[in-house]
Amino acid sequence: MKGITVLGATGSIGVSTLDVVARHPDLYRVVALTANSNVEDLFLQCLQFHPDYAVMADEKSAQDLANRLKSKASYIQVLSGIDGLEEVSRLPEVDYVMAAIVGAAGLLPALSAVRAGKRLLLANKEALVVSGQLFMDEAEKYGAEVLPIDSEHNAIFQCMPPDYAKGFADVGVRSILLTASGGPFREMSAEELLQVTPEQACAHPNWSMGQKISVDSATMMNKGLEVIEACWLFHTQPDKIKVVLHPQSVIHSMVEYTDGSVLAQMGNPDMRTPIAHALAWPKRIESGVSSLNLFEIARLDFEAPDCQRFPCLSLAYQAIEQGGSAPAILNAANEIAVAAFLDKRIGFTAIPKIVESTLAMIPVVGAQNLSELLEVDAEARYVAEQQISALV
Repeated sequence: MKGITVLGATGSIGVSTLDVVARHPDLYRVVALTANSNVEDLFLQCLQFHPDYAVMADEKSAQDLANRLKSKASYIQVLSGIDGLEEVSRLPEVDYVMAAIVGAAGLLPALSAVRAGKRLLLANKEALVVSGQLFMDEAEKYGAEVLPIDSEHNAIFQCMPPDYAKGFADVGVRSILLTASGGPFREMSAEELLQVTPEQACAHPNWSMGQKISVDSATMMNKGLEVIEACWLFHTQPDKIKVVLHPQSVIHSMVEYTDGSVLAQMGNPDMRTPIAHALAWPKRIESGVSSLNLFEIARLDFEAPDCQRFPCLSLAYQAIEQGGSAPAILNAANEIAVAAFLDKRIGFTAIPKIVESTLAMIPVVGAQNLSELLEVDAEARYVAEQQISALV
């Protein structure tokens, strides 16, 4: 049996991971579960999966959880804070770590798993956006397996030749076609986008996701972050990655080969498919996802993204082309801007403006080590917050 730590167990990816794990009690054992501050859901998960460890990022929530577990499952060791998250990511009895903490907060636990040589199931795209070169160098140094969980990157991984790390030219790959649903506002005019509410932005037409990722999908920043992530995961340059809007979310991404072939991975929009794939790879296991009915779908549509209405995608391309600390600045500013939008402090169209101005205000540095990247991250958050305060 493989021991598993689930970072971010109460979020949508964490819940889907535990659903797949529960279908295969002979293959997987939950060693540790973590959450930020959702005591109720983590408590119920602990009673169901009986982990050895439970971690709350928030210290008060950790105490609350420990008190609740005393009479029900006192054998579970409750930890807290970033130290607790890192500890359960490197436990010797853990084979696989699901990295599903949203945002840059998931970087250090994911790095801890990599440095312990684990199989990292990477759902936290910000880890690679913030520290791409460092992260992949550490994975190679410690012999960690980094398998993508994002439906698009998992699809690319399935369509790529196994030796893609040699370089696209050597393995006959021409480009990656990264699909995007276009989010809930794909057909809205620029004027209509001015009136968008957080409730509308969080109502994704195809996927069930957390609030932050839903807003990123609506602005298309999510796709921009995925472009950056794909560059690191598949050892390529941004000009080899093309974003294609595909409203049905049936084709999860494609790989174009030099002979004219295009391989696509298809399936119902359900995150349990890539989760099951990465858990069992190179084998296949049941995920609980229903079969794709092509007759019901009937048609597949494709269109080019509109970067005038959704400038976040262009900003992400700009950041990865700049290199260095630019992607970290982009990500930090976006996290602050999205949080302000969800709190109704700024409007929807202010998000890319905050990101663009933060990128312009902070000098890009080489970002050769983690401490330097974290300093840049903190500075970008401060600058973005100052701009937001000036608007409200």
